Amino acid sequence: MGSSGSKLEKALGDQFPEGERYFGLENFGNTCYCNSVLQALYFCVPFRDQLLEYCGQNNKMIGDTEENLLTCLSELFTQINSQKKKTGVIAPKRFVQRVKKQNELFRSYMHQDAHEFLNFLLNELVDILEKESRAAKSNSGNQAPLEKVPNGSLNGMANGNHHKEPVVTWVHKIFQGTLTNETRCLRCETITARDETFLDLSLDIEQNSSITSCLRNFSSTETLNAEDKFFCDKCCSLQEAQKRMKIKSPPRILALHLKRFKYIEQLGRYKKLSYRVVFPLELKLCNTTDDAPGSEAEYSLFAVVVHVGSGPNHGHYVSLVKSHNHWLFFDDENVEMIDESVVQTFFGSTQEYSNNTDHGYILFYESLEPKQ
Repeated sequence: MGSSGSKLEKALGDQFPEGERYFGLENFGNTCYCNSVLQALYFCVPFRDQLLEYCGQNNKMIGDTEENLLTCLSELFTQINSQKKKTGVIAPKRFVQRVKKQNELFRSYMHQDAHEFLNFLLNELVDILEKESRAAKSNSGNQAPLEKVPNGSLNGMANGNHHKEPVVTWVHKIFQGTLTNETRCLRCETITARDETFLDLSLDIEQNSSITSCLRNFSSTETLNAEDKFFCDKCCSLQEAQKRMKIKSPPRILALHLKRFKYIEQLGRYKKLSYRVVFPLELKLCNTTDDAPGSEAEYSLFAVVVHVGSGPNHGHYVSLVKSHNHWLFFDDENVEMIDESVVQTFFGSTQEYSNNTDHGYILFYESLEPKQ
Protein backbone atom coordinates (compact mmCIF):
# COMPACT_ATOMS: atom_id res chain seq x y z
CA MET A 1 0.00 0.00 0.00
CA GLY A 2 3.08 2.20 0.44
CA SER A 3 2.42 5.95 0.53
CA SER A 4 -1.36 5.52 0.39
CA GLY A 5 -1.10 3.33 3.50
CA SER A 6 0.81 5.98 5.46
CA LYS A 7 -1.62 8.60 4.11
CA LEU A 8 -4.55 6.61 5.48
CA GLU A 9 -2.77 6.02 8.77
CA LYS A 10 -2.24 9.76 9.05
CA ALA A 11 -5.92 10.40 8.23
CA LEU A 12 -7.01 7.87 10.84
CA GLY A 13 -5.03 9.73 13.49
CA ASP A 14 -6.38 9.24 17.00
CA GLN A 15 -10.01 9.10 15.87
CA PHE A 16 -10.15 5.31 15.97
CA PRO A 17 -9.63 2.81 18.79
CA GLU A 18 -6.16 1.33 19.10
CA GLY A 19 -7.31 -2.20 18.23
CA GLU A 20 -9.18 -1.35 15.00
CA ARG A 21 -7.60 -2.42 11.68
CA TYR A 22 -8.24 -1.17 8.11
CA PHE A 23 -6.72 -3.55 5.60
CA GLY A 24 -7.23 -3.77 1.86
CA LEU A 25 -7.68 -7.22 0.31
CA GLU A 26 -5.71 -8.46 -2.67
CA ASN A 27 -7.71 -9.22 -5.81
CA PHE A 28 -6.98 -12.57 -7.51
CA GLY A 29 -8.17 -11.63 -11.00
CA ASN A 30 -11.91 -11.26 -10.43
CA THR A 31 -12.44 -11.56 -6.68
CA CYS A 32 -13.70 -8.00 -6.03
CA TYR A 33 -17.18 -9.51 -5.47
CA CYS A 34 -15.70 -11.48 -2.56
CA ASN A 35 -13.52 -8.65 -1.18
CA SER A 36 -16.38 -6.13 -1.08
CA VAL A 37 -18.67 -8.51 0.85
CA LEU A 38 -15.84 -9.51 3.23
CA GLN A 39 -15.18 -5.87 4.14
CA ALA A 40 -18.89 -5.29 4.85
CA LEU A 41 -18.95 -8.41 7.06
CA TYR A 42 -15.69 -7.52 8.83
CA PHE A 43 -17.21 -4.21 9.90
CA CYS A 44 -20.40 -5.95 10.99
CA VAL A 45 -19.17 -6.00 14.60
CA PRO A 46 -21.38 -8.80 16.05
CA PHE A 47 -20.43 -11.05 13.10
CA ARG A 48 -16.72 -10.26 13.44
CA ASP A 49 -16.78 -10.84 17.22
CA GLN A 50 -18.36 -14.28 16.77
CA LEU A 51 -15.79 -15.28 14.14
CA LEU A 52 -12.85 -14.15 16.30
CA GLU A 53 -14.30 -16.09 19.23
CA TYR A 54 -14.79 -19.14 17.00
CA CYS A 55 -11.17 -18.98 15.82
CA GLY A 56 -9.95 -18.73 19.44
CA GLN A 57 -11.97 -21.81 20.41
CA ASN A 58 -10.70 -23.68 17.36
CA ASN A 59 -7.06 -22.96 18.19
CA LYS A 60 -7.59 -24.46 21.65
CA MET A 61 -8.79 -27.65 19.98
CA ILE A 62 -5.41 -27.85 18.17
CA GLY A 63 -6.56 -28.69 14.68
CA ASP A 64 -9.46 -30.88 15.73
CA THR A 65 -11.65 -29.28 13.09
CA GLU A 66 -10.89 -29.98 9.45
CA GLU A 67 -10.62 -26.96 7.14
CA ASN A 68 -13.90 -25.56 5.87
CA LEU A 69 -15.28 -22.17 4.85
CA LEU A 70 -15.94 -21.19 8.46
CA THR A 71 -12.42 -22.01 9.70
CA CYS A 72 -10.90 -20.18 6.69
CA LEU A 73 -13.04 -17.08 7.27
CA SER A 74 -12.42 -16.99 11.02
CA GLU A 75 -8.66 -17.34 10.42
CA LEU A 76 -8.75 -14.49 7.86
CA PHE A 77 -10.60 -12.16 10.25
CA THR A 78 -8.18 -13.10 13.05
CA GLN A 79 -5.23 -12.41 10.74
CA ILE A 80 -6.55 -8.91 9.99
CA ASN A 81 -7.45 -8.23 13.62
CA SER A 82 -4.04 -9.27 14.95
CA GLN A 83 -1.89 -7.16 12.59
CA LYS A 84 0.64 -4.91 14.33
CA LYS A 85 0.01 -2.07 11.90
CA LYS A 86 -3.31 -0.22 11.61
CA THR A 87 -3.34 -0.35 7.78
CA GLY A 88 -1.96 -2.50 4.98
CA VAL A 89 -2.95 -5.24 2.53
CA ILE A 90 -3.76 -8.89 3.16
CA ALA A 91 -4.12 -11.66 0.58
CA PRO A 92 -7.20 -13.77 1.42
CA LYS A 93 -5.76 -16.59 -0.67
CA ARG A 94 -6.73 -19.55 1.51
CA PHE A 95 -10.31 -18.32 1.86
CA VAL A 96 -10.75 -17.69 -1.89
CA GLN A 97 -9.28 -21.12 -2.69
CA ARG A 98 -11.78 -22.67 -0.28
CA VAL A 99 -14.70 -20.77 -1.89
CA LYS A 100 -13.69 -22.04 -5.34
CA LYS A 101 -13.20 -25.58 -4.07
CA GLN A 102 -16.62 -25.49 -2.40
CA ASN A 103 -18.63 -23.95 -5.24
CA GLU A 104 -17.86 -24.32 -8.94
CA LEU A 105 -19.94 -21.21 -9.66
CA PHE A 106 -17.04 -19.09 -8.37
CA ARG A 107 -14.26 -21.02 -10.14
CA SER A 108 -14.38 -19.16 -13.46
CA TYR A 109 -12.72 -15.82 -14.10
CA MET A 110 -15.99 -14.29 -15.26
CA HIS A 111 -17.73 -11.43 -13.44
CA GLN A 112 -19.48 -12.85 -10.37
CA ASP A 113 -22.47 -11.60 -8.42
CA ALA A 114 -21.74 -10.24 -4.91
CA HIS A 115 -25.27 -11.02 -3.70
CA GLU A 116 -25.04 -14.65 -4.84
CA PHE A 117 -21.74 -14.88 -2.97
CA LEU A 118 -23.22 -13.38 0.23
CA ASN A 119 -26.11 -15.85 0.03
CA PHE A 120 -23.80 -18.79 -0.53
CA LEU A 121 -21.44 -17.75 2.28
CA LEU A 122 -24.09 -17.21 4.98
CA ASN A 123 -25.95 -20.42 4.12
CA GLU A 124 -22.69 -22.38 4.09
CA LEU A 125 -21.69 -20.99 7.51
CA VAL A 126 -25.13 -21.91 8.88
CA ASP A 127 -24.77 -25.43 7.49
CA ILE A 128 -21.35 -25.92 9.14
CA LEU A 129 -22.51 -24.49 12.50
CA GLU A 130 -25.64 -26.67 12.49
CA LYS A 131 -23.56 -29.80 11.86
CA GLU A 132 -21.13 -28.85 14.64
CA SER A 133 -24.02 -28.18 17.04
CA ARG A 134 -25.59 -31.58 16.29
CA ALA A 135 -22.23 -33.32 16.66
CA ALA A 136 -21.67 -31.59 20.02
CA LYS A 137 -25.17 -32.59 21.10
CA SER A 138 -24.66 -36.27 20.23
CA ASN A 139 -21.24 -36.28 21.90
CA SER A 140 -22.73 -34.92 25.11
CA GLY A 141 -25.34 -37.66 25.21
CA ASN A 142 -28.21 -35.54 23.89
CA GLN A 143 -28.39 -33.56 27.09
CA ALA A 144 -28.46 -30.01 25.74
CA PRO A 145 -31.77 -29.08 24.14
CA LEU A 146 -31.39 -27.18 20.87
CA GLU A 147 -33.24 -23.97 20.18
CA LYS A 148 -35.85 -24.17 17.46
CA VAL A 149 -35.82 -21.96 14.38
CA PRO A 150 -39.24 -20.46 13.54
CA ASN A 151 -41.15 -22.38 10.86
CA GLY A 152 -40.02 -21.79 7.31
CA SER A 153 -36.92 -22.45 5.28
CA LEU A 154 -33.60 -20.69 5.64
CA ASN A 155 -33.62 -17.80 3.20
CA GLY A 156 -35.77 -19.78 0.80
CA MET A 157 -33.40 -22.77 0.90
CA ALA A 158 -34.92 -25.96 2.24
CA ASN A 159 -32.86 -27.93 4.73
CA GLY A 160 -33.92 -31.22 3.21
CA ASN A 161 -33.36 -33.04 6.51
CA HIS A 162 -36.87 -32.83 7.93
CA HIS A 163 -36.18 -35.36 10.68
CA LYS A 164 -33.45 -33.17 12.13
CA GLU A 165 -34.29 -30.57 14.73
CA PRO A 166 -33.52 -27.08 13.36
CA VAL A 167 -30.77 -25.22 15.21
CA VAL A 168 -30.43 -21.50 15.94
CA THR A 169 -26.82 -20.54 15.14
CA TRP A 170 -25.16 -17.20 15.81
CA VAL A 171 -25.55 -16.41 12.09
CA HIS A 172 -29.32 -16.75 12.57
CA LYS A 173 -29.21 -14.55 15.66
CA ILE A 174 -27.44 -11.79 13.72
CA PHE A 175 -29.09 -11.88 10.27
CA GLN A 176 -32.33 -13.84 10.50
CA GLY A 177 -35.72 -12.18 10.49
CA THR A 178 -39.21 -13.62 10.00
CA LEU A 179 -41.75 -12.70 7.34
CA THR A 180 -45.43 -13.50 7.64
CA ASN A 181 -47.36 -14.21 4.46
CA GLU A 182 -51.01 -13.28 5.05
CA THR A 183 -53.72 -14.39 2.61
CA ARG A 184 -57.30 -13.17 3.14
CA CYS A 185 -60.16 -14.99 1.40
CA LEU A 186 -62.45 -12.36 -0.14
CA ARG A 187 -65.48 -14.61 0.30
CA CYS A 188 -65.30 -15.62 3.99
CA GLU A 189 -62.67 -13.07 5.16
CA THR A 190 -60.59 -15.83 6.80
CA ILE A 191 -56.89 -14.94 7.04
CA THR A 192 -54.33 -17.68 6.53
CA ALA A 193 -50.85 -16.75 7.82
CA ARG A 194 -47.62 -18.58 7.06
CA ASP A 195 -44.25 -17.60 8.49
CA GLU A 196 -40.91 -17.92 6.72
CA THR A 197 -37.42 -16.85 7.69
CA PHE A 198 -34.93 -14.75 5.74
CA LEU A 199 -31.27 -13.77 6.00
CA ASP A 200 -31.61 -10.89 3.55
CA LEU A 201 -34.42 -9.24 1.57
CA SER A 202 -34.32 -8.73 -2.21
CA LEU A 203 -36.20 -5.61 -3.25
CA ASP A 204 -37.59 -4.59 -6.65
CA ILE A 205 -36.56 -1.05 -7.51
CA GLU A 206 -38.10 1.82 -9.48
CA GLN A 207 -36.67 5.05 -10.87
CA ASN A 208 -36.38 7.93 -8.37
CA SER A 209 -37.50 5.89 -5.39
CA SER A 210 -36.24 5.21 -1.87
CA ILE A 211 -35.59 2.18 0.31
CA THR A 212 -38.73 3.03 2.29
CA SER A 213 -40.90 2.93 -0.86
CA CYS A 214 -39.19 -0.31 -1.98
CA LEU A 215 -40.03 -1.90 1.39
CA ARG A 216 -43.60 -0.59 1.14
CA ASN A 217 -43.94 -2.16 -2.34
CA PHE A 218 -42.47 -5.40 -1.02
CA SER A 219 -45.36 -5.56 1.45
CA SER A 220 -48.08 -4.18 -0.83
CA THR A 221 -51.37 -6.08 -1.17
CA GLU A 222 -51.69 -8.34 -4.21
CA THR A 223 -55.04 -9.68 -5.46
CA LEU A 224 -55.21 -13.36 -6.41
CA ASN A 225 -57.88 -13.95 -9.07
CA ALA A 226 -58.57 -15.63 -12.43
CA GLU A 227 -55.96 -18.42 -12.79
CA ASP A 228 -54.22 -17.42 -9.54
CA LYS A 229 -57.14 -18.01 -7.18
CA PHE A 230 -56.38 -19.19 -3.65
CA PHE A 231 -57.68 -22.50 -2.23
CA CYS A 232 -59.49 -21.51 0.97
CA ASP A 233 -59.65 -24.31 3.54
CA LYS A 234 -62.77 -22.84 5.12
CA CYS A 235 -64.68 -22.46 1.83
CA CYS A 236 -63.13 -25.74 0.54
CA SER A 237 -62.79 -24.17 -2.91
CA LEU A 238 -60.74 -21.77 -5.02
CA GLN A 239 -61.57 -18.17 -4.15
CA GLU A 240 -60.39 -14.68 -4.97
CA ALA A 241 -58.06 -13.48 -2.22
CA GLN A 242 -55.65 -10.76 -1.21
CA LYS A 243 -52.15 -11.48 0.01
CA ARG A 244 -49.32 -9.47 1.47
CA MET A 245 -45.94 -10.10 3.03
CA LYS A 246 -44.88 -8.25 6.17
CA ILE A 247 -41.92 -8.41 8.54
CA LYS A 248 -42.99 -10.19 11.72
CA SER A 249 -39.62 -10.31 13.45
CA PRO A 250 -37.01 -7.72 12.34
CA PRO A 251 -33.40 -8.98 12.30
CA ARG A 252 -30.53 -7.51 14.28
CA ILE A 253 -28.65 -6.85 11.02
CA LEU A 254 -30.90 -6.05 8.05
CA ALA A 255 -29.28 -6.91 4.70
CA LEU A 256 -31.13 -5.44 1.70
CA HIS A 257 -30.37 -6.48 -1.87
CA LEU A 258 -31.49 -4.08 -4.61
CA LYS A 259 -32.54 -6.00 -7.73
CA ARG A 260 -30.50 -3.96 -10.18
CA PHE A 261 -30.20 -6.74 -12.76
CA LYS A 262 -33.44 -7.38 -14.66
CA TYR A 263 -34.13 -9.84 -17.46
CA ILE A 264 -35.52 -7.95 -20.47
CA GLU A 265 -37.43 -10.36 -22.71
CA GLN A 266 -37.22 -8.15 -25.82
CA LEU A 267 -33.42 -8.08 -25.47
CA GLY A 268 -33.16 -11.72 -24.41
CA ARG A 269 -30.65 -10.80 -21.72
CA TYR A 270 -30.17 -9.14 -18.34
CA LYS A 271 -29.84 -5.38 -18.13
CA LYS A 272 -28.51 -3.27 -15.27
CA LEU A 273 -30.99 -0.77 -13.83
CA SER A 274 -29.10 2.39 -12.90
CA TYR A 275 -32.20 3.82 -11.17
CA ARG A 276 -31.71 6.37 -8.43
CA VAL A 277 -32.73 4.68 -5.16
CA VAL A 278 -32.13 6.78 -2.06
CA PHE A 279 -30.91 4.77 0.92
CA PRO A 280 -30.99 6.78 4.15
CA LEU A 281 -28.33 6.65 6.85
CA GLU A 282 -31.13 6.05 9.38
CA LEU A 283 -34.02 3.76 8.41
CA LYS A 284 -37.34 3.11 10.12
CA LEU A 285 -39.06 -0.13 9.07
CA CYS A 286 -42.46 0.68 7.60
CA ASN A 287 -43.66 -2.82 6.75
CA THR A 288 -43.77 -4.72 10.04
CA THR A 289 -46.83 -6.50 11.39
CA ASP A 290 -48.78 -4.70 14.11
CA ASP A 291 -47.72 -7.25 16.74
CA ALA A 292 -44.06 -7.43 15.64
CA PRO A 293 -41.52 -7.09 18.46
CA GLY A 294 -39.85 -3.77 17.79
CA SER A 295 -42.50 -2.83 15.23
CA GLU A 296 -40.97 0.64 15.25
CA ALA A 297 -37.57 -0.90 14.48
CA GLU A 298 -34.93 1.69 13.64
CA TYR A 299 -31.71 0.94 11.80
CA SER A 300 -28.45 2.67 10.98
CA LEU A 301 -26.53 2.10 7.73
CA PHE A 302 -23.01 0.73 8.27
CA ALA A 303 -21.98 -0.82 4.94
CA VAL A 304 -22.79 -0.66 1.23
CA VAL A 305 -21.56 -3.03 -1.47
CA VAL A 306 -21.44 -1.00 -4.70
CA HIS A 307 -21.58 -2.35 -8.26
CA VAL A 308 -19.48 -0.29 -10.65
CA GLY A 309 -20.23 -0.72 -14.38
CA SER A 310 -22.97 -0.40 -16.96
CA GLY A 311 -23.90 -4.07 -17.36
CA PRO A 312 -24.46 -7.28 -15.38
CA ASN A 313 -21.71 -9.36 -17.03
CA HIS A 314 -18.79 -7.05 -16.43
CA GLY A 315 -17.85 -4.42 -13.90
CA HIS A 316 -16.36 -4.14 -10.46
CA TYR A 317 -17.37 -4.16 -6.79
CA VAL A 318 -16.24 -1.79 -4.04
CA SER A 319 -17.60 -1.21 -0.56
CA LEU A 320 -18.26 1.67 1.80
CA VAL A 321 -18.15 0.98 5.52
CA LYS A 322 -18.86 3.03 8.60
CA SER A 323 -16.47 2.52 11.49
CA HIS A 324 -16.63 4.54 14.71
CA ASN A 325 -18.71 7.25 13.03
CA HIS A 326 -16.36 7.63 10.06
CA TRP A 327 -16.86 6.35 6.51
CA LEU A 328 -14.18 4.46 4.59
CA PHE A 329 -13.97 3.38 0.95
CA PHE A 330 -12.57 -0.10 0.18
CA ASP A 331 -11.51 -0.92 -3.37
CA ASP A 332 -9.60 -4.23 -3.17
CA GLU A 333 -6.08 -3.26 -1.98
CA ASN A 334 -6.90 0.43 -1.62
CA VAL A 335 -8.52 1.97 1.44
CA GLU A 336 -9.30 5.63 2.01
CA MET A 337 -11.37 7.78 4.33
CA ILE A 338 -14.33 9.58 2.76
CA ASP A 339 -16.80 12.20 3.86
CA GLU A 340 -20.29 11.02 4.80
CA SER A 341 -21.77 13.10 1.96
CA VAL A 342 -19.94 10.89 -0.59
CA VAL A 343 -22.34 8.03 0.29
CA GLN A 344 -25.10 9.89 -1.59
CA THR A 345 -23.18 9.64 -4.87
CA PHE A 346 -23.99 5.91 -4.92
CA PHE A 347 -27.80 6.31 -4.95
CA GLY A 348 -27.93 5.90 -8.74
CA SER A 349 -28.76 8.03 -11.78
CA THR A 350 -31.82 10.14 -12.48
CA GLN A 351 -31.43 9.46 -16.23
CA GLU A 352 -31.24 6.04 -17.84
CA TYR A 353 -27.98 6.82 -19.63
CA SER A 354 -25.45 8.49 -17.41
CA ASN A 355 -21.71 8.56 -16.81
CA ASN A 356 -22.38 7.55 -13.21
CA THR A 357 -22.14 3.75 -13.13
CA ASP A 358 -21.50 3.35 -9.38
CA HIS A 359 -24.67 2.13 -7.68
CA GLY A 360 -25.54 0.80 -4.23
CA TYR A 361 -26.29 -2.93 -4.58
CA ILE A 362 -26.33 -4.53 -1.09
CA LEU A 363 -27.08 -2.42 1.98
CA PHE A 364 -26.30 -3.43 5.56
CA TYR A 365 -28.25 -1.80 8.39
CA GLU A 366 -27.76 -2.49 12.10
CA SER A 367 -30.58 -2.27 14.61
CA LEU A 368 -30.25 0.68 16.95
CA GLU A 369 -31.54 -1.59 19.70
CA PRO A 370 -29.47 -4.77 19.31
CA LYS A 371 -31.11 -8.02 20.42
CA GLN A 372 -29.46 -9.57 23.44
